[in-house]
Amino acid sequence: MKYIIIGLGNYGRVLAEELSALGHEIIGVDQNEHRVNVLKETIAISYILDVEEEAALSVLPLNNVDAVMVCIGENFGASIRVVAMLKKLEVKHIFARAIDATHKAILEAFSIEKILAPEEEAARIFVQRLDFGHTIDSMQIDSESYVIKFTIPDSFSGLKVKDLNLQNEFNIEIIAVQHVVEDKNILGIKSSQYKTITSDSLKVESLVKGDKLVCIGKYKDFQVLWNSL
Repeated sequence: MKYIIIGLGNYGRVLAEELSALGHEIIGVDQNEHRVNVLKETIAISYILDVEEEAALSVLPLNNVDAVMVCIGENFGASIRVVAMLKKLEVKHIFARAIDATHKAILEAFSIEKILAPEEEAARIFVQRLDFGHTIDSMQIDSESYVIKFTIPDSFSGLKVKDLNLQNEFNIEIIAVQHVVEDKNILGIKSSQYKTITSDSLKVESLVKGDKLVCIGKYKDFQVLWNSL
């Protein structure tokens, strides 16, 4: 896919690098020459532009990309102005970074496709890990729901998946189990690998220490589960 990223500060730079590494075509834009030069060998195309000027913004292939991402974080006014001009230029898919609640509220008024709140999301993930420990991975589905993978507590060891009864007690659905499997490489050195079990097989699976559960549910319900363990 092809993206324009406007604002190549810390957040925009990492976003550009990661998307480019995944094979996406990235057009990076910033008025700071140094920021542009840092990425010129990494991304497809880069521009040194003052995007607060509509004439400069119009130079970009705004309607020939899958999305335009506004990642300006240090200048609240510039971010809003750029989003407003993109809407005026009838750009269909706009993502914008919000640096605080006020910024987010203003961006919501533009009815753009996606508001990026990296600090909020990072804080939420950190809280999740504090809630249950450091053996947790999560993916947010919507404002309330998550897919969460976590290493089972010792109290789950030896139980069958069906006996956990998470669906009825916590409204959390188990969608997969990752079993710990000991493996040896060609040198005979042991290592732990994971075998994923899904579907109807889950009902008869017995859990062992080190296994991981992959579940879907609302975060508030996961908090109730954490607190019950």
